[in-house]
Amino acid sequence: MKDTKINKTYILGISLISALGGLLFGYDWVVIGGAKPFYEKFFDIAGSPALQGWAMSSALIGCIVGSMISGFLSGRYGRKRLLILAAFLFILSALGTGASNAFIPFIIYRILGGLAIGLASNLSPMYIAEIAPASARGKLVSLNQLTIVIGILAAQWVNWMIAKPVPPGFTDMEILNSWNGQTGWRWMFWAENVPAALFFILMFFVPESPRWLMKYGKTQKSTGILTKIGGIEYAQHEIENIHESFSNEDKKSGYKALRESKYQKILVIGIVLAIFQQWCGINVIFNYAEEVFSAAGYEVSDILFNIVLTGSVNLIFTFVAIYTVDKLGRKPLMLFGAGGLAIIYAIMGLLYYTGFQGWPLLVLVILAIATYAMSLAPVTWVLISEIFPNRIRGAAMAVATLALWSASFVLAYSFPFLNAGLGASGTFWLYGGISLAGFIFILKKLPETKGKSLEMIEKELSK
Repeated sequence: MKDTKINKTYILGISLISALGGLLFGYDWVVIGGAKPFYEKFFDIAGSPALQGWAMSSALIGCIVGSMISGFLSGRYGRKRLLILAAFLFILSALGTGASNAFIPFIIYRILGGLAIGLASNLSPMYIAEIAPASARGKLVSLNQLTIVIGILAAQWVNWMIAKPVPPGFTDMEILNSWNGQTGWRWMFWAENVPAALFFILMFFVPESPRWLMKYGKTQKSTGILTKIGGIEYAQHEIENIHESFSNEDKKSGYKALRESKYQKILVIGIVLAIFQQWCGINVIFNYAEEVFSAAGYEVSDILFNIVLTGSVNLIFTFVAIYTVDKLGRKPLMLFGAGGLAIIYAIMGLLYYTGFQGWPLLVLVILAIATYAMSLAPVTWVLISEIFPNRIRGAAMAVATLALWSASFVLAYSFPFLNAGLGASGTFWLYGGISLAGFIFILKKLPETKGKSLEMIEKELSK
């Protein structure tokens, strides 16, 4: 059935509201970097690498916990309520982190922020996928990645606007006693409350996922939501498909159903795609920009400009993904991303190996980010939000998101060791090899899902 009478304004509106979870994900993840030079002086941890690392990575503990519990909670209480909870946690975390006068409360509130990220990173794309018409699902789910990128840039811009210039030669004590050291870093966190409060309020005005409602027999409510999205004929067609997808299954659902042999293939695909999105290595360029660009011969001032440049490229090419994901399809974009990164990393490794420095490496870094932004970054979220059957989607998404965050931790933790042991050349050749392996997996195992309803995808993958 063609989605000919879709209320595009309505579906876009509720998708954008849900995608605010992605914006807060991006902002909360990056804002701490701008506050780092100041809160470290305030809490007197500048001389302790262990405490510095704990401050930067503590939110990841919350991310992992949030992704673990999101499947059970969203299956039981719905997508909408959990997104409202995530918005509340973002508010609480921002307020508490900025107000902290001791290091332990600072860490506790950062972990709460990570919990919100774990919930939002799972639920925002899943909610959009469950409510979006098949013809526009890829584009609408990609909005979540776009808002993540916007959130990252917003945090960088807010940090830059709030922080007052630090004169050359300022001592640690002078920085501590400055406005930045006492108050400025707090406002970097507090500024998050503007989008967080907006997200919290607006989520009360969006409907619950019709597929979750159908799971609990609330057919009338589900029909009303689907009718508002695409008219009565569209609603009846969707209700029939959703009902059939549930009636053809046994009563097991959630994590228990994941052990069923018929779901194993789908779950493996989702987990591998989630891990590959991280282990392809592109986030190293964002997390360790100083090391990457220093190895390319750039000074600190140039590095700061390059970070802004790469962030802008990331945003621009995310728009390319939104435009092409429902036109070209998921699989071609994923193959382009994996293959493109494998080639770019091979060349980067060669330049690092031969001691080549300067703008050619910067161009290759920009090409890698552009390739990633228009393929693996957004399309992976699209795929893991649509390939899982209705009965297990919440639990399976939670497992895939947990795999993604765990892979992110391994990537971030391992890079300094890889860089020290293999050098920049060997490290990027390793990422190139992983990208090549990802290309082969996608080519052989990933089906195309473009233009298909969630129930149609379920039928094809559950055979």
